Amino acid sequence: MSRDESSAQRIPPFVSLGPARSSTVAPSPSSQAAEVDSKPLRGPADASSSGISIDEASPIGSQLANETKRRERLSQRALRKPSATRVFTVSNQKGGVGKTTTTVNIAAALAASGLNVLVIDIDPQGNASTALGIEHHADVESIYDVLINDLALADVVRPCPDVERLECAPATIHLAGAEIELVSLVAREQRLRRAIDNYAKERADQGLERLDYIFIDCPPSLGLLTVNAFCAATEVLIPIQCEYYALEGLSQLLNNIGMIQKHLNGDLRVSTILLTMYDGRTNLAAQVAAEVREHFPDQVLEAVVPRSVRISEAPSYQQTVMTYDPSSTGALSYLEAAAEIAER
Repeated sequence: MSRDESSAQRIPPFVSLGPARSSTVAPSPSSQAAEVDSKPLRGPADASSSGISIDEASPIGSQLANETKRRERLSQRALRKPSATRVFTVSNQKGGVGKTTTTVNIAAALAASGLNVLVIDIDPQGNASTALGIEHHADVESIYDVLINDLALADVVRPCPDVERLECAPATIHLAGAEIELVSLVAREQRLRRAIDNYAKERADQGLERLDYIFIDCPPSLGLLTVNAFCAATEVLIPIQCEYYALEGLSQLLNNIGMIQKHLNGDLRVSTILLTMYDGRTNLAAQVAAEVREHFPDQVLEAVVPRSVRISEAPSYQQTVMTYDPSSTGALSYLEAAAEIAER
């Protein structure tokens, strides 16, 4: 595969990133029955070749046929390297909307397509670090040392063991006190941005390929850690859970982003909104999705991430769903979202 920046990288219809570390663990019967994507998907053509008939008029048959067509469309889409590094802050002040899940899975999908991706975890919980299989106990040098002790970002970045071209700057529990420690520091809002700029220069000096994407996973708050992320980024990716409460916090989040744009980072813009935890069986999910699309027609991705047992299970094995179950519906949805982001 050519590494030329103008070269096109193709997403394979079934991305296989190596054996899942969970392969020796048998899924529970309840997990297998919870959803269609708990088993490898079989398209109509595959079914017929095995002597199995699938009725596309049935709900399951229709879903399988639809997913087969989506995978075929993905296999024909080419992802090109961006002309410059794109820096995303993944943020939503409401917790439990899928920020970390979205961050690590979109990053893994882009990296699997041959792009160079860095995930910066600035959430004290360190969930992004866990999902990418990166050590983040208290003795590990982390993004805390970069923000507070002026350690170089290159000294804390670690490669993801399951996905080539994907790196992570881990978070540790020390970040829980970073909000207070940042208050007294000079240029407290710009410390992450300077660290990223210095890291890019260091990579260039060493003759390494530049990063194509940087994703900053934020805590569910609007403190100095999140402000640092907004100042370091040029784009905001907002995951929105398809439930009513998610809409209530969105207007406040947009107001705060507007204040950052006015006073600290004029280049920041809300470029992407992703609908997550979509349950097609409920009218509420459809109503929330329709309302968000009506108000943000240019920002909302066509791809929608469904509720998925496989997506929820993956972090317990320190993996993304892209490596845990690449044939699942959740992995397919994040591949589609990553392709849309790359085309924008």
